[in-house]
Amino acid sequence: MRHQLIMTYIDAVARAGSIRKAADNLAITASALNRRIQDFEAELGTPIFERLARGVRLNAAGELIIRHARTQRADLEKVRSQIADLSGVRRGHVSIACSQAVAHGLLSEEIGSYRREFPDVTFSVTVCDHVRAQATLADFSADLVLVFEPSLQTELQVLYVLDEPLYAIAARGHPALRSSEVRLRDCLDHPLALPDQSFGSRRLLEAATARMMCPIQPAVESNFFELLRRYVLEEGAITFQTLTGTPADGSEGLTVRPVDRRDVSPGRLVLGQLRGRSLPVASAKFADRLAKRLDSKRTIAKRE
Repeated sequence: MRHQLIMTYIDAVARAGSIRKAADNLAITASALNRRIQDFEAELGTPIFERLARGVRLNAAGELIIRHARTQRADLEKVRSQIADLSGVRRGHVSIACSQAVAHGLLSEEIGSYRREFPDVTFSVTVCDHVRAQATLADFSADLVLVFEPSLQTELQVLYVLDEPLYAIAARGHPALRSSEVRLRDCLDHPLALPDQSFGSRRLLEAATARMMCPIQPAVESNFFELLRRYVLEEGAITFQTLTGTPADGSEGLTVRPVDRRDVSPGRLVLGQLRGRSLPVASAKFADRLAKRLDSKRTIAKRE
C-alpha cells in the first residue's frame, strides 16, 4: 500500500493549493514534499500541477489522478470495513455533510446511538449548504449527505426523502402565533428574521410570497439559525424553520407553530450518497439506521 502515501500527498497539496501549506499539514518539509511530487510526475511522464505565483493547482492530468486516488481510498476503506465485519467487530469512519437544521438534534442523537453500539466507529460531520454538501460527495470527502431541498443532480443517489413542513417561531405570546396553525400573511405584518437565500426554507418562503404577490423584506438575515431564534426574543420578530431541528413549543421562551400548508408546501429533507458508489460497511449501516429514524418521524407526523 506504499503507493497510497504519494496519493495522500497529492490529495493534500490539491486541497491546500500550496505545497508549503500541505507540507505543514502533513508535518514534513516543503522540499521533501515537492521532491516526492516531482518524482511522481517524472514517473508518470507528465506534470499534474500547474505552478502558479501563489501556489499550485491541478491540471487536467492531475484531475484524473486525484479522482483515481480518492476512488481508490474510498474502495480501500470499504474493504477494511468489510474485513472488520468478518471478525465480528464493527470499525470504520462515517463522514457526513448536513444542513444546519439537522446537526443539533436528529443527527447528533443518531451518531450517539450508533457509537454506543459500535464504539470503534468514528464520525466527521460538516455543516454546510446543500451545494457544498453535494460537492463533498463528488470529491469523496463525505460518504453521506442529509440536506434540505437539494438540487437533484444526476450524481446524487437519493436514499430517503422526508417531507418537512415549515414552522413559524416567535417569542412566547406573539399575537401572530396564537392559533394552532398560522397563516403566512399574518406573519408578514411583523418584522422577519430569516435564513439567507442559500437555505431551502428561505426558498420555500420566497416561492410562497411570490404566489401571494407579497415580496418579503427581512429585518434580519443570517446563515446561523441559533442567532435567528434568539433574535425573535429581542424585537417581536418571527423566524421560520423546518420541523427537524425546531425547538419544542414553549422551550427557550419561544412559541412554535406550523405554517398552514395551503400557504407553504412542505420541503424535502434528503438523505443521499454519490450515485454508483459502494459505501463502506459502517457508512452503509448508518445510512440504513438514519433512514429508519426518518421513517419513524414520518409515521409520527401522520398520527398527529
